[in-house]
This record gives sequence, C-alpha cells and structure tokens, in this order.
Amino acid sequence: MPRLAVTVGNYGWVTVTRLGSLGDIDAAADLLDQYRQHYGANPAPEAVAAWLRDQIESARARVYLAGEAGEADGICTVAVVPAALTLRTVWLVRDLYVRPAARRRGVARALLTAVAEEARASGAHRLSLQTETANVRAIELYARTGFAALPEVTVMDGVL
Repeated sequence: MPRLAVTVGNYGWVTVTRLGSLGDIDAAADLLDQYRQHYGANPAPEAVAAWLRDQIESARARVYLAGEAGEADGICTVAVVPAALTLRTVWLVRDLYVRPAARRRGVARALLTAVAEEARASGAHRLSLQTETANVRAIELYARTGFAALPEVTVMDGVL
C-alpha cells in the first residue's frame, strides 16, 4: 500500500514531514536538484524525481522536508543501515540542504532534530553524518545539535 507524507513534528515555525511514496516528490526533487546544482551537478529534475521515488519505495532512504505553510524550504535524506555489533541500526544523514532564502532560520536544526527523534524512537544505536572539512558553518551547526567529530574513525572512499 502506498504511503503518504507523515508529519513528524513542529519545531517553532518549521513543520517537518517524512515522505512516503505518494508524498510531495516534486517539492523534494526540486530541493534535491538545487542541492546537486550547489555542488556542481547539471539540472536534472525528472531524473532526480525518479531516483528519489525509487529510493523511497525501495526503503533505501527516508526523506524529510521542512518548511512553513506548505512550502518546502529544506530536505534531509537518511539511510538506515544494520549495525551488527549492537544488533540495532545506524541512521546516516546523507544529504541536508536548505534553500538560501531560508537559511539561518532553524530549518536545518528542525530537520536534524526530527531525524534524531525518529531514530531514537526506532531504537537506533547512533545517528551519523559527514561533511567536507571546509564546510565550517555546517560543522558548527552539527556541533550545536549534539554531533561530535570522531577522531578515532577514518572515513575512506572507493569510487566504483
């Protein structure tokens, strides 16, 4: 059965929803495409919408939107992965983007808070994220919302 968007919570003026397969894919795809363009990708609204729908319907990602009065100002994508050592899950924030006009108004904080609340309620072991070391504003936000750098962890990447 298709799932609709679910309101996760209200954080000041910001409402956060989690998309189901029939959620507001268009608004989410638009924000995700803006995020991709911010990092140098070419516009691809149809491809982004198809990819996003596939990620949600296959349960590979959870997608959260935040905004006021029906406007989508921010998006956060999360992957939920098994954590064998704890026999629980780890939630990985993969993408977090707030449109420039809505920045520094609590949208990103609301998204992170909502994701953390859902992760905690689901019994997750941890909520993790990563960002470029040059992204100082994001690192400061993450520290203010309870994240801490893990100097004992090395992140490695292999392009396929």
